[in-house]
Amino acid sequence: MGNNNKIKLNGQLRSYLKWPMVLSILLIAMNVSIYMINKRAGAVMTIFVAVYIAIVVMLYYHNRPVLLNELITFATQYGQVQKSLIRDLAVPYALLDSQGRLLWVNKKFAELTGKEKQYHKSITNIFSQITLDKLPEEGDEAEVNLSYGEQDFRIHMKSIVINELFNDSNIVNVESQDNHLIAMFLFDETELNEYIRKYEAETMVAGFLYLDNYDEALESVEEVRRSLLTALVDRKINKYFNDIDGLVKKIEKDKYFLVMRQSSLDELKANRFNILEEVKTVNIGNEMAVTISIGIGADTGTYSKNAEFGRMAIDLALGRGGDQVVVKEGDKIAYYGGKTQAVEKNTRVKARVKAHALKELMSSKDKVVVMGHKITDVDSFGAAVGIYRAAKALEKKAHIVINNPTTSIKPLMEGFLQNQDYEQDMFVSCHDAKEIVDENTMVVVVDVNKPSYTECEDLLYLTKTIVVLDHHRQGSEVIKNSVLSYIEPYASSACEMVAEILQYFADGVRIRNIEADSIYAGIMVDTDNFMQKTGVRTFEAAAFLRRCGADVSRVRKLFRENMEDYRAKGEAIKDAELFRDAFAISVSPSDYVESPTIVCAQAANELLNIIGVKASFVMTKYNDTVYVSARSIDEVNVQIIMERLGGGGHLNIAGCQFEDMEIPEAIDLLKETLTEMLDGGEI
Repeated sequence: MGNNNKIKLNGQLRSYLKWPMVLSILLIAMNVSIYMINKRAGAVMTIFVAVYIAIVVMLYYHNRPVLLNELITFATQYGQVQKSLIRDLAVPYALLDSQGRLLWVNKKFAELTGKEKQYHKSITNIFSQITLDKLPEEGDEAEVNLSYGEQDFRIHMKSIVINELFNDSNIVNVESQDNHLIAMFLFDETELNEYIRKYEAETMVAGFLYLDNYDEALESVEEVRRSLLTALVDRKINKYFNDIDGLVKKIEKDKYFLVMRQSSLDELKANRFNILEEVKTVNIGNEMAVTISIGIGADTGTYSKNAEFGRMAIDLALGRGGDQVVVKEGDKIAYYGGKTQAVEKNTRVKARVKAHALKELMSSKDKVVVMGHKITDVDSFGAAVGIYRAAKALEKKAHIVINNPTTSIKPLMEGFLQNQDYEQDMFVSCHDAKEIVDENTMVVVVDVNKPSYTECEDLLYLTKTIVVLDHHRQGSEVIKNSVLSYIEPYASSACEMVAEILQYFADGVRIRNIEADSIYAGIMVDTDNFMQKTGVRTFEAAAFLRRCGADVSRVRKLFRENMEDYRAKGEAIKDAELFRDAFAISVSPSDYVESPTIVCAQAANELLNIIGVKASFVMTKYNDTVYVSARSIDEVNVQIIMERLGGGGHLNIAGCQFEDMEIPEAIDLLKETLTEMLDGGEI
């Protein structure tokens, strides 16, 4: 004991042992007082006081080590009891050093891991998820959830600062230490997690299933067999959902209500909703295969909210062209299918209804402002010109928002700017448009349905009267505050839709030659000279524009390219690489080209002419942003690929943008996405 000079008595115990020595001062004072009264009595008392002080000093120095020994013996025994309790604790417990090495483990920890007390290696060797960066810093706590064997554990780790253990003691103090220890507790949450999983699996989800082309499919089969086709489709749908313990209720001739467990939904996701393909196999001589759309709502907390989300999901599925599944789980939206072209509707009833609604809305406003998407292309421009003409037919003040005209639309714009019949403020910038738009203005958005992609997003919040006309499939980001929305994914172009609207808009709408040229040019560009996405209504719209004075030769001259653009396109085609034997990937130069994004899109179209190419992706860097143009013919849905990368578009015409990224990084990201989707069976 005497050798350990670092251990000293401290606090109340030290004071208690010194009290007899302190009281000796009182006796000395008393002795002095007696001396003053009687010297002989004082002398006698001095002897007794001296003996008392000698005994007190002797006892203090003799008993101190004995007392310390007793205290340490008690502390040791007390510690042994505590250690015994921790050793037999029902919860696995371990003590680690600051570097995560095991110092001591209790019985339960040893039983669980099969490690003996002599095992002093890193905890990472036992639990690979607990790396050095997961350990708590000095004075902190940390938690990690992991699975070990067949059990789930919540591991709580608490840092213990060594000097704090002794600072709290009033008996001894020890020289400060710099290290800290980590106490680790393992709480078994296997049963709890099992019940949580069961609860989540049993949660009900709601959805809707619509037959996309019910009437068209029935018309394609002889009348006596129509009931058989309906019965076979019914049977296929009911059997499919009954097999996964789901409930199907027919609510209309071509609409069904679905209810199933979350576990059933997970099973459908794993199978990527193969009901989409199974329904198409129903064939009793019908020329047109039946396709379905499904919208499912889940993970909202209430059944009514799930049904509401299911309704939103089916609207989104139909807005994207049908033949697909949209699952809306909380804020997340997932898309499945959508690999086939949207079926063209032969009836123009919808176009007529929308035209009349547009006329009513436009009549109630003083001004009309039309805008397309950023980096305006010919389709967006032509559609805007068509709406401009509709506004002028009602004698309304109209403007078209274009910020930076590209080389593709400059020739068309020049025709209007040099024509005395058109006002100088026909085309306005975003800044000017914000000054024009007020509550008495209608804003018409053409060729885009994503707010962030519009030429001037701020206009959407300056008026309540917003109309959207678009042919792109809808994504999760939509213009929510529109009073009229006409989105037809099967239309070849926005110009086709506008041409139809103009036919029903008002009697005697006279479209001028230059306007007809612009709208006709938009159809030509988006259909790649009537080679893609052309339906009966596309040619009907073109015929209407031809009758209005559109000149094919004039339009062709407008599309002629300058030498730099042609050279850049050739360079992109020359340098293209074939990825996975099916995807052409290339980079289009932007340094000597005035409108790199247009050339980029044209190069992507050209690459589809190569045998074996199922889809093409051409990139260019413009204004610190990498633009990607994606094109396909019919085998690959480039829309879902671009959506995965934050973009969107059509089944065979799509694109996306990467900000703050270089082209090599963008190519690597595209290749990773393609590989992931190919291996996962998504494309």
